[in-house]
Amino acid sequence: MEKYITTPIYYLNGLPHIGHAYTTILGDVMKKFEQMRGNSVYYSTGTDEHGQKNQHSIEESSLSAEDFLKERSDNFKNLFVDLGIDFDYFVRTSKPEHKKIVREILQDIYDRGLIVKKSYEGLYCEGCEQFKKKSDLDENGCCPDHKVAPKAISEENYFFKLEPYRQWLIDYIKSHPDWIEPQNYANEVLGMLKSPLDDLCISRPKSRVWLGVELPFDSDYVTYIWFDALVNYISTLNFGHNPDFNKIWENSHHLIGKDILKPHCIYWPIMLHALGINPVKHCFVHGYWIGEGGVKMSKSLGNAVDPVEVINMLGVDALRFYLINNMTLSGDSQVSIDLLKQGYRMLANNIGNLQMRVLKMTQKSLEGKVPSPLAMNDGDKKLLNDISAMFSRVYSRDMDLETTGELAASIIKAGDMTNAYFAANEPWVLAKNPDQRGRFEAVVYTTLEALRLIGLAMYPLTPATTAKILQSLGIESPVFKADFTIMKLKEGTLIKVGDPLFPFVE
Repeated sequence: MEKYITTPIYYLNGLPHIGHAYTTILGDVMKKFEQMRGNSVYYSTGTDEHGQKNQHSIEESSLSAEDFLKERSDNFKNLFVDLGIDFDYFVRTSKPEHKKIVREILQDIYDRGLIVKKSYEGLYCEGCEQFKKKSDLDENGCCPDHKVAPKAISEENYFFKLEPYRQWLIDYIKSHPDWIEPQNYANEVLGMLKSPLDDLCISRPKSRVWLGVELPFDSDYVTYIWFDALVNYISTLNFGHNPDFNKIWENSHHLIGKDILKPHCIYWPIMLHALGINPVKHCFVHGYWIGEGGVKMSKSLGNAVDPVEVINMLGVDALRFYLINNMTLSGDSQVSIDLLKQGYRMLANNIGNLQMRVLKMTQKSLEGKVPSPLAMNDGDKKLLNDISAMFSRVYSRDMDLETTGELAASIIKAGDMTNAYFAANEPWVLAKNPDQRGRFEAVVYTTLEALRLIGLAMYPLTPATTAKILQSLGIESPVFKADFTIMKLKEGTLIKVGDPLFPFVE
């Protein structure tokens, strides 16, 4: 089965931050997980290069629009490469092929009378690039996300009617309870749909915003950034020109932060419905990353977490594992350099120390070769069978937000189980007694084989660490498949001690 996974496309007016890193890592974890289950996956991420915020950033810079957009887009693309993210397509909304499909869609719904032109007066938040109702604002009259009062704007624009589709969308959400996950966000969307929906302004006059896709039916306007940006999910698949579009789209999965719930779960499904396309199969919604102690991250408070700094300090896989292991479903999650270091030490103590201890013991007492499993007892086999069953159970599920956390938890649990087994059987004592040679070899084999299972299961979360673990066990060309059959480690295989998986960090 081919699956299609997308992240939002990210604004260029700022540098990539920990939230961008998390969503894009999450997509990569889901891709690798599904590939291990035998599914083919097409994964897209990228950058949103239009709109008023990006325009102002260009105007404040000394660069041309083309150079600015490329430089800022490359910031994201390069970070994602550094994070080990295996995307198949990197979206740039400034690409001609994307603009072409946006214009085709606009012309189609315009020709069918679904777009009207009228004068409008409203409160516009530049940070959200959306018009706001007074009920959307906080007690100070500010946008709750950007803490700035929106500006009163009066202008003539083009509008797409949403209200005729409201009841359809309510019925769709109720009849597809797994469409928006976790469920609390589906309830939030249903709450938004209790009141009639205003018409969606889908244009901006060039006199105010020149950075965008020109409307095909009026050259004085560009397309509203959200209408433009949301189309990326289908322009990436060459909608309207790809005979395999429907086959791929029916297994599509969006990953979004809760701040963009309304565009993705109200505007977007209605846009798709108007085009005769079903909504995305699943929309997975996550909360924010906030500072330690529940304090919002900001540069002024000095608690912002720079993913590049974390990579340089702790490595890519420690960051990937922490973010997946510590995201709280249905809420916000805490991150800081200190918390990341704690997560790193947990991995070092749980998996790293286990690997180094058993490899050094194998090198010292067994000529660096995987020993015989012939003397394994029921307890040894139970450990391996329990670990195998636990990983097999996780990988039997379709990947979603709950499964990502369960995968991380199962890896930690398997590490704890194997460490406890290793300590209880005291192979360092057995090694000193020639009469216990068979037992010693069985304990070492069991530990090495448990380590192989753990390393394989870790692949979606920590691909570089998985490669190191399997190579240390003499597996040079590993197959990343969710096959947790035990006893696959071959007797006599030469192990390699190498460097620690997680070196000591001050």
